[in-house]
Amino acid sequence: MKIALHSRPVESRKQPYIQTIFEELHKLGAQLRISESFKAHMDETGLDVACEYTFSSYHELADTDLMLSVGGDGTLLETITLVRHTGIPILGINLGRLGFLATLSKENIAEGLRAVIEGRYSIEERSMIRLDSSINLFGDLNFALNECTISKRDSASMIIVHAYLDGEYLNSYWADGLIVATPTGSTAYSISVGGPVVLPDSRSFIISPISPHNLNVRPLVIHDGCVLSFEIEGRNNNFLVSLDSRFRTVDSNVKLSLRKSDFNARLLRLEGDNFLHTLRQKLNWGTDSRN
Repeated sequence: MKIALHSRPVESRKQPYIQTIFEELHKLGAQLRISESFKAHMDETGLDVACEYTFSSYHELADTDLMLSVGGDGTLLETITLVRHTGIPILGINLGRLGFLATLSKENIAEGLRAVIEGRYSIEERSMIRLDSSINLFGDLNFALNECTISKRDSASMIIVHAYLDGEYLNSYWADGLIVATPTGSTAYSISVGGPVVLPDSRSFIISPISPHNLNVRPLVIHDGCVLSFEIEGRNNNFLVSLDSRFRTVDSNVKLSLRKSDFNARLLRLEGDNFLHTLRQKLNWGTDSRN
């Protein structure tokens, strides 16, 4: 089995887990290649692992069976920008805290990798969102797994986001910003501003205002076959647009539209692991002394 691995720089106290991953994959006979950025970090820190192959682009992953994302949810979002449209499934190994997307815990690395090699897993197709703009903001990385956010800059005054649904006027949001989330992103930034939890296979987008100044505005769920477009105005001419953790500063002349991406992220789930279990375990969903 050909497996690729990506991670951000890790603290020295977490390096033994990296060592465990390499050792277990070697025992299981997997061919391993790692991202050049993480290989550079390993060389700097003296982390000694046997790996002959590196990669820097999705072009070099054509024959890869699985991508390992080692870190937390932020690392997994970064890993998706490496995999892009190739369809390579991603397994997140959580070395961080919450690990809502990176579901394999560091204590179960050996058992989890063995399950992968033995085929005891399923693949979840996660829809993504695509941003089109009148200027080239994000190059060919104009997609996101969690959300696209339009927001004011720092301590600037609120902005007004005029939103249109398939060309028809929807609403003008007087707010600090607006989040358009995928079902996967419903448990990320969106939920923190009062957005609903949506099951991952729901064909929907969630529109959630950030600190709205008109209190009768609530989050709205729409079908993901729709196209959203926006016009932004405010006292300051500049505002922020972000896709997951990547952001750009733009001015109000830029035209923005959102639609479903033409490819999905494919997340690997081990046996016994599913969204509802993760919801209860990681977010304490439904926790009640009466249950």
